Amino acid sequence: MRQRPIGVFDSGVGGLTVTRALIDLLPNERLVYVGDTARYPYGPRPMEEVRSFSLEIADYLVERERVKMLVVACNTAASAGLRDLQARFRVPVVGVIEPGLRAAARVSENQRIGVIGTVGTISSGAYEKAAAALGITAEVHGLACPGFVELVERGELEGPEARRLVEERLAPLRSCSIDTLLLGCTHYPFLARTIGTVMGRDVVLVSSAEETAFEVREVLRESGLAAVRPPEGPHRFLSSGDAAQFASLGGRLLGPELARAERIDFGDPQLRSLPAHHGLPPR
Repeated sequence: MRQRPIGVFDSGVGGLTVTRALIDLLPNERLVYVGDTARYPYGPRPMEEVRSFSLEIADYLVERERVKMLVVACNTAASAGLRDLQARFRVPVVGVIEPGLRAAARVSENQRIGVIGTVGTISSGAYEKAAAALGITAEVHGLACPGFVELVERGELEGPEARRLVEERLAPLRSCSIDTLLLGCTHYPFLARTIGTVMGRDVVLVSSAEETAFEVREVLRESGLAAVRPPEGPHRFLSSGDAAQFASLGGRLLGPELARAERIDFGDPQLRSLPAHHGLPPR
């Protein structure tokens, strides 16, 4: 059980920010990452459709890859279906929304926090609901930033086009007197340099990646699932789109751990005929 992999998924390469933090913090753990690049971006899609995709990917990771934990490294997917995933599976399921919000609340001095994310994440009110559940009293100013995910998936992290779009999208936050900006999409840290330049030195950027990794470590310890020795095999990366393109861009963003990626087709009938127990077998 302890030596089974951790499953991580996102709509594309954005979840690699969380993956990098997990690899650095938990060197004994092996990861299986799914980037659903054939169906990205999730942000503009109906939340019920995103929920369906999330359940499909999670089913695969639990039933076929036999993962011991799921990390929903996608804010839109976490907004749409985290609670459903937690109820469906017996393995621990960790999202990225609450860890990031807790970190932002700790950092903010004036308790005015900006949160940028996809249309789906922001319109769901997930961060406002999380703030209420966590007892966070800071003002939360949410702003949807369509187009950011597409910039990252094209590898356009800097330059005139990225700067123009970031300036245009973030303009409403410039008058909100925020001192902290939470990057509420796992793609956005790859745009951090451009976002930081636009927002200025007085605004601290917060990514949920490291905080999510710390939460994963804590859950592994509490559940007795932490690996006790280094992994026997390499991390695996799967893409529902062009695997070669995913490996090329992902390798630039993550590092040498992503040297190759495998293609996975969620339209394959064999993937749809999964067992029905939705969890780990008895220990």
